[in-house]
Amino acid sequence: MITADKLTLLTNMPAVMLEMSLPAKKRPQLKTARFLGLTNAYEFCYAVTLADGSEDKVFVGYDPTLDKVFGKMS
Repeated sequence: MITADKLTLLTNMPAVMLEMSLPAKKRPQLKTARFLGLTNAYEFCYAVTLADGSEDKVFVGYDPTLDKVFGKMS
């Protein structure tokens, strides 16, 4: 189960927390992050601005059994 507190965190993650959810080898510096919604696959979708000014999306999954988040860029 995802608690109300965890849901609040997962829908309000700052850019630096999203960076840490990405794989270390492909971890860009993010300047901004804005929560867009949940995907059909139950991933939390964020619009992000990278340090070079380009825009992308980050998709964050959450495993409640491990209490761990994992992200990927589109």
